[in-house]
Amino acid sequence: MAKLPTVAIVGRPNVGKSTLFNRLVGKKLALVDDRPGVTRDRREGEASLLGLDFRVIDTAGYEDEDPETLPGRMRQQTIAAVREADAALFLVDARAGVTPLDEEIARWLRSDTTPVVLAANKAEGRAGESGLMEAYALGFGDPIALSAEHGEGVVDLFEQLRPHVEREEEDEAGGAGDATLKLAIVGRPNAGKSTLINRILRQDRLITGPEAGITRDSIAIDWEWHAPDGTARPVRLIDTAGMRKKAKVEDKLEKLAVADARRAVDFAEVVVLLLDGTRGLEAQDLRIADNVLQEGRGLVVAINKWDVAENGSALFNGIKAALDEGLSQARGVPLLTVSGMTGKGIDQLLGAAFDIRDTWSKRVSTGQLNRWFEAAVEKNPPPAPGGKRIKLRYITQVNTRPPAFVLFGNRVDALPDSYLRYLTNGLRKELGFGAVPVRLTARASRNPFNKD
Repeated sequence: MAKLPTVAIVGRPNVGKSTLFNRLVGKKLALVDDRPGVTRDRREGEASLLGLDFRVIDTAGYEDEDPETLPGRMRQQTIAAVREADAALFLVDARAGVTPLDEEIARWLRSDTTPVVLAANKAEGRAGESGLMEAYALGFGDPIALSAEHGEGVVDLFEQLRPHVEREEEDEAGGAGDATLKLAIVGRPNAGKSTLINRILRQDRLITGPEAGITRDSIAIDWEWHAPDGTARPVRLIDTAGMRKKAKVEDKLEKLAVADARRAVDFAEVVVLLLDGTRGLEAQDLRIADNVLQEGRGLVVAINKWDVAENGSALFNGIKAALDEGLSQARGVPLLTVSGMTGKGIDQLLGAAFDIRDTWSKRVSTGQLNRWFEAAVEKNPPPAPGGKRIKLRYITQVNTRPPAFVLFGNRVDALPDSYLRYLTNGLRKELGFGAVPVRLTARASRNPFNKD
């Protein structure tokens, strides 16, 4: 697994380094107290900031003391942490203003090669404004107005840290293409899930029969698919209990089975929703499909028992139209036909599952993403509710699996859902995300001196 980038939080004692550390790692790992010098050793944790994952180091307060003293030895630990880090997050106290020790730390950081992001903590309210202005003189560009205690300014912190710690995820083809595909097969009871898996494995691995609900537990089976091109690709198949309407789930065992099926979706990367070709698409199938997409998983729909289905062409077209209408958040979900009895369509099904995972794992370069974004905004500018203009600045991809994007700008809380849908549909269509779930959220870039 690739080593996470590292950010070291530095600053004089009692500026809020440990409070920020705790907020970034999401738990109280560091002691926090009003007295300076509570943190003595380097403390490390895994942080996540709007999808940016990195390792964060909480350092001891930098003090101007003899190297042989305890504060001096603590300072040496801080210097070592910064030299090893991908970025230093220099914290000052906006309420106290810039002190001589802040200026000394700034001189040291300027002499080092580690990139520096400057943040003025405790900047909430008017009391921090003068200290925030003073921080400009430290020579690290615009300081971030931050409140580690109240969680304010995290969007601006994300924007400043991202260029230093964001790294392209390893191409998982070399990663994704060769890694084990976690594939869950779900559907209503008696859709033929276990029969299909037995056919895929070419052995009677799972109990089957005409009685609905034979499969109670989710069963994971590791296996290799020998693709038509001759490559062997590892798959973890997950057979699940049939999902049916809650009103019909009366038997306690079946209730447990349905809960287990939902957990299987959580552990999957791609989910195959298996339909019964003798019964067509039912409302429960759409509910299952919607649940899979809401959970952020890749989805493939397969019509089983195709060897005995009647009026095949009309059935296929009817199901496709119903899926496009019922799954408006992901139109164009792959629809295939299979037969668990004869093995028809199994290679196509598995190939589609791997293709969906590749798309689900895809990352778009920042340049390509923003070229598309600028063209999309120029073609259809955001509305101006109440005559006040919404200014959209840029968009960035913060995650994959599923693809997630954050849109930055002013007054984005006034953006109508229809405009976010316009951008989401454009991401799918023009940047090749197809029918996988795409997450798009909008966040304001807050600047205390920008009254726009």
